[in-house]
Formats: sequence, structure tokens, C-alpha cells
Amino acid sequence: MRDLYTDLNIKFSVESIDFYALNICYERFLRTIPSHSHGSGCYEIHYISSGYGHAKIRDVLYDIIPNTLYITGPHVEHAQVPSPEDPMCEYCVYLKMGKRHLPKKTSALTLFEETPFWFGQDSQNIGSIMKQLFFELENQYTGYVTQVRTLLTQLIIQMIRNYEMKQKALLHFGPSNLGDSKFIILEEYFLYEYQNLSLEALSERLGLSCRQTERLLKEHYGKTFLQKKTEAKMAAALLLLSEKQRSISSVSEALGYSSAEHFSAAFKNYYHASPREYRKKL
Repeated sequence: MRDLYTDLNIKFSVESIDFYALNICYERFLRTIPSHSHGSGCYEIHYISSGYGHAKIRDVLYDIIPNTLYITGPHVEHAQVPSPEDPMCEYCVYLKMGKRHLPKKTSALTLFEETPFWFGQDSQNIGSIMKQLFFELENQYTGYVTQVRTLLTQLIIQMIRNYEMKQKALLHFGPSNLGDSKFIILEEYFLYEYQNLSLEALSERLGLSCRQTERLLKEHYGKTFLQKKTEAKMAAALLLLSEKQRSISSVSEALGYSSAEHFSAAFKNYYHASPREYRKKL
């Protein structure tokens, strides 16, 4: 049994390095694979899903059992011999490391480059990644190209995590820039603070003048502060009115209106029905 995807040129990137997946296969070994090695920049990731055998790597013999994971990088001599009674089944991905976009620095990929050989038991659920990879390649459903690239990226990261055993990352997400953070402030302000919405308070939170805040709202939502304030209160009103044990006065107070009459007038103006009429339809 052999499923083979060859003559591939799947390009994907991890951090600052391009990779190319040139060969992806799944095989139940009924034959011995003679000793061989790969060229510069080439890596072969082997995952044994079932069965037994042994690998001879750099003249050292390793027992292969289910869930064995190993990588053979540039110029690493290796051979595989299956067990006659229960031959191993192996997923194998052949990768070539391509162009580096940024200067070399300490990162997870530095460890990948500097580990031409690793052998052990998988601790990162790589078997699931391999199965999903073959599912995508076989079925080619919408978006499979993106899915395959994403899975191959995960494969590299999970390999590195097997090497490191829960080391903390050296690269992290940066903080949001000032412009983007302002949009989050806007979203959360109208979503959570509908009871006491104030242009002055929002402007102070944004670090802007009231005029600048109005301009920002117009650019981001196409609405004025008063329009957004009314929209936020009316959206909350629908939810509160659906709690039938609440009185109209209680809803009015929760929304920050000075009286139930003031709230009812605002609600009717917005929805063309009074709060009581709206409740009757629920």
C-alpha cells in the first residue's frame, strides 16, 4: 500500500525562511530501504503510524515502533528495515529549505536548521497533521491549497516542539499600534458602557479632542457620536426587554435614561413601537 504525491512544489514560509514540499507519501513497508542521504538544505520527516522495524542511521540501529518520529537532514545516512511479521506504516514529507528573508538570528528555525537528525516518540500529535494533510491532498476541497500550506507550517513547528520539550518561544506578538488600539477602544466602549456614554469621556480615553473623536467615528463607522450612542442603547434595550421579569422602569434605569417616559419616547422614535408593544410581540 502506497499513497504518493510527488513532483510537488508547495511553497510555504515559517518565520523568515521559505520551504518547499517536494514529496509527500504514505507507505506500508514490505521492502528494505537501502542506505541513502539527502543533499544540502533537504530534510525528510518520518512518522510511523503503526507497525515495527528498525532504522540504521549513521551506523547506529534504532528500533521503530508505533508513534516513532524522526528527521533525517542534509547528508545523514539512513536505511529502513521493516519487521516481516508487522511491517511499519510511515508518513513521510520531503522538504527543501529555501531562501531566508531576514538575517539569521536565534529562533525556533535556527534549531530546525541545526538539527539534521532527531529520533524519538512524538509528543505533539503529528499523526493527526499527517492524516489531515493527506485528506486535503486527496479531496482538494475549496481552500485546500491554503490548508496544505498551513498544515506543513504546523508540521515544522511541531517537529521543533518535539526537540525542545516545552521551551518558551523567543519571538512574540508585538503590541497593537496606536491607531488600531483606538478602534478596539471604540468597539468596547459602545458595547459595554451603553449606560453612561459620553463624548467627553470617550475622547479622554482615546487621548483625542471631542472634534477629533467625532471625525474618527465618522471615518470608522460613518456615524456621529449621537448616532452611535443611540444605536448602542437601543440594541441593549432589545435584550433587556426580552427579560420579561424586568419592569420598563428597570430597563430605563439600566440604560441610563432619566425616566421611563424618556426611554419609551426614545425607543418608539427608533423602532416605531413602544417598549410595551414590542414586548407583546415576543
